[in-house]
Amino acid sequence: MFVIGVTSCATGIAHSYMSAAAIQKAAKKRGYKVKVEIQGSMGIENALSPKEIAEADLIIFANDVGISKMERFANVEEKIKRLKPHEVIKNAEIIFE
Repeated sequence: MFVIGVTSCATGIAHSYMSAAAIQKAAKKRGYKVKVEIQGSMGIENALSPKEIAEADLIIFANDVGISKMERFANVEEKIKRLKPHEVIKNAEIIFE
């Protein structure tokens, strides 16, 4: 399984990175391939490619603010699970429920 994610928070600092780390840890624990894009104060880091978006089995949006370049996800809406960063940080297994 290939899990990708996009994280962002209101300040673009702590929760963006903490939720990205939580997603990565939970996916790797299950033996899944994972990549997480962070949209924070530094802009977009670890940007997801169109190929990665198309090939993903599960897409996690862990954000408190809007996602930049949202149009990239127009054709994969059925794969997206929307959560808040604090939910993922508190219990990363929620992404697989």
